[in-house]
This record gives sequence, C-alpha cells and structure tokens, in this order.
Amino acid sequence: MKLTLKIWRQENAKTKGKLVTYKLSDLSSDMSFLEMLDVLNEQLAVKGEPAVEFDHDCREGICGQCSLVINGQAHGPESHYTTCQTHLRSFKDGDTLIIEPFRANSFPVIRDLKVDRSSMDKIIQAGGYISSFTGMAPEANAIPIHHDIAESAFDSAACIGCGACVATCKNSSAALFVSAKVAHLAKLPQGKIERSERVLWMVNAHDEEGFGSCTNTGACAMVCPQEVQLLDIARMNYEYNRAKCISK
Repeated sequence: MKLTLKIWRQENAKTKGKLVTYKLSDLSSDMSFLEMLDVLNEQLAVKGEPAVEFDHDCREGICGQCSLVINGQAHGPESHYTTCQTHLRSFKDGDTLIIEPFRANSFPVIRDLKVDRSSMDKIIQAGGYISSFTGMAPEANAIPIHHDIAESAFDSAACIGCGACVATCKNSSAALFVSAKVAHLAKLPQGKIERSERVLWMVNAHDEEGFGSCTNTGACAMVCPQEVQLLDIARMNYEYNRAKCISK
C-alpha cells in the first residue's frame, strides 16, 4: 500500500516546527505504525537526511512511551490502542496521515515527535511512598481484601502513564492519570495510611507542573489505552475533599 505522511519536524522546543511531506510505497498492511516509521527513517538515512525522532520502547502496548497524534487522534484511529499496537490495516491505500507529537504546555517538544513527559514523573514522585513492609513476599491471606476491591485497584493501577489523556483533553489536564495513581492506592489497605497527604501532594504537583483543570468532558477516558474509568476522577475528588476537611 502507499501512504502520504505529513510529519511534524521540529529542531527543539525553542524553534518553530512544520509539517514535512513524505511518500512511502510497497508497505504491508500487516506492518505496525512504528515499523512504517522505521522504514521511513531507513530511507532518510540512505539519503543522508536526519531521521524522524519518536519515542518507543516495548512496542507491545505496555510501557506507554509511544506518543503520537495521528490525524488528530491520540494514539491513532483505534479505540483504546497505543500507537505501537496500531497497524497499517487501520488505514486505506493512498491515505494521507498527519502525524504530530502529543501537544500540551507540560509536554515540551524535545525533537520532532518526541516530547518531554517528565512532568508526569514529578507528580508520581510527589506522591511519596506507602508504609508497607517491602521485604519478603507477605503471606497472601495476611491482609484480607475483597475480590471486588482488588479488581478495582488493579484496574486503576493499569494506567501506563502514556499521556494520551493530556493530549486529548482541551484543557491539557492530567486528572485521569493522577486519579488512577491516587485511586489504586487509596482503595487498598496498604495505601490508606498516607492517603490524605498523597492526594494533596499529587494534586498540587499536577497544578504546579502546568496541567489544566478537569471539566469532565470524558475525552480522556475515550482514548485511554488501559480504559481507566472516569470514576477514578470522582474518587480523587472525594479523597481530595476528605483530606482538606481532615487538615482543618
């Protein structure tokens, strides 16, 4: 199949970027989207031109490193997929694809399609730790946890921190990301000891890193590859208000 790519090229965060057009042919529909970019970079290398830089690591939808907006949609056209899980069979022969980086003030462009998402790491860092024994594996029945609570905590913990929620939100809010991290520990007995301090520190860090406010449009949950639920945002708001009341 043949594709026309309009790719965002930008030297760094201080320079202006622009869309550059590339044409590729003889592509397999079974090729992954990142493999297609690999093919493009091989051709650019042969011509002596600089490669298109983009983030990737596991290429299995686990690490959340791939961070592309394809035709205006974070991670591409497939619902709840990461970019690396997207294949060319999702497009038609002859299509034109506009490929841009995740855009948010808190995600400055490093180069081309690669952005700096360390602001999300700082939110995690602000959350601190849990006062749980971390030596040998504890006996499984030492702390009884209802199956439904364990499953709900696992669902929240599934967040891979890719930043698609931020890239999709009109306010560039990371509320879904923060709420998943707050909720998964607040639901478990091991995380309840520091629950009040944790939510205050993480929400404050969210604001300090320049992320916008949540206005409950739900766009974030529509693109989340791990299908983190909006209920986690409600849980975060509850935990935040509870912590504020306790602190008075």
